[in-house]
Amino acid sequence: MKRIEETLQRILPLDQQLLAATQSRLDSKTKPRGSLGRLEEFACRLAAITGQEQPDLSRKVIFTFAADHGVTEEGVSLYPREVTAQMVFNFLHGGAGVNVLARHAGAEVRVVDVGVDHDFENCQGLIHRKVARGTRNFCAGPAMSSEEMTAAVAVGLDLAAQCKAEGIGLVGTGEMGIGNTTPSSALIAAIGRFEVEQVTHRGTGITDEALQRKIMAIKRGLALHCPDPSQPLDVLARLGGLEIAAITGLVLGCAAERIPVVIDGFISTAGALIATELHPEVREYLFAAHQSAEIGHRFMLERIGIRPILELELRLGEGTGAALAMPLLEAGAKILAEMATFEQAGVSGP
Repeated sequence: MKRIEETLQRILPLDQQLLAATQSRLDSKTKPRGSLGRLEEFACRLAAITGQEQPDLSRKVIFTFAADHGVTEEGVSLYPREVTAQMVFNFLHGGAGVNVLARHAGAEVRVVDVGVDHDFENCQGLIHRKVARGTRNFCAGPAMSSEEMTAAVAVGLDLAAQCKAEGIGLVGTGEMGIGNTTPSSALIAAIGRFEVEQVTHRGTGITDEALQRKIMAIKRGLALHCPDPSQPLDVLARLGGLEIAAITGLVLGCAAERIPVVIDGFISTAGALIATELHPEVREYLFAAHQSAEIGHRFMLERIGIRPILELELRLGEGTGAALAMPLLEAGAKILAEMATFEQAGVSGP
């Protein structure tokens, strides 16, 4: 917990003078002011986050965190628990959606076992950081102990520090874990005090009957734990997931290291939600890749206070949305670095 507190102390507000100076540079480019819309917003924030006049996003990494969930005992998912481990092998073999889209974006996928109920032994290419073999069923008790939650957050913090040491310019979040839309819905219901029905959807495509089981499971968990929104880490431990906790740590660590982060969909945003509840300035370091088809995602984004870049009705997770959004952020940075000014091009200004 001490390390989390130390990380929070290192997260600073963005330099408003640098934001204004970057916008002034953009205004001198050969275009009407503001005509590149949100690309200009991306460019300004990337410069302010990194402290670089010309942010270098050439090295891009998506972390796909994998973990299992005890709440699957409640029949909340269409797929069996074994699919989490099976998909980890698919990621490592390059055959998943995130692999395809990351190749398209020129990003590297790094797969992290933070809590899969499977023994991967010395599986090549996998980052072995298992905290536990999945969470416990939050309908019967806390999903994680405080120590497990803290250890999972530390995994994300470690990876952020490694990115800084490697000179990674842009980080994306992704996840895999059968049943993980259930803890994500529980977290936004608890933090935002929403009705469970408002923020709970079909995840992997469950039936009406399974959706009702999912809603009732979340209600039972909330009634059992009486989560206090003012204590986000305690809420995370009681209701969350190991991969969600690791994403929380990655987001916090990247903000402290001044590395921009592209968060993917519903589950990734659950991790970012906890991070921003701990330190509101974290939102300035985040780019929301898209708004998911999961109905609770909109409530999370509004709570954090960030606008999605894309709206494609995605709900796969893995980091697929992050991969799609990364080239748009890189485009904003390239406008800043490569577009000529009126003076350079010999074009008359307004």
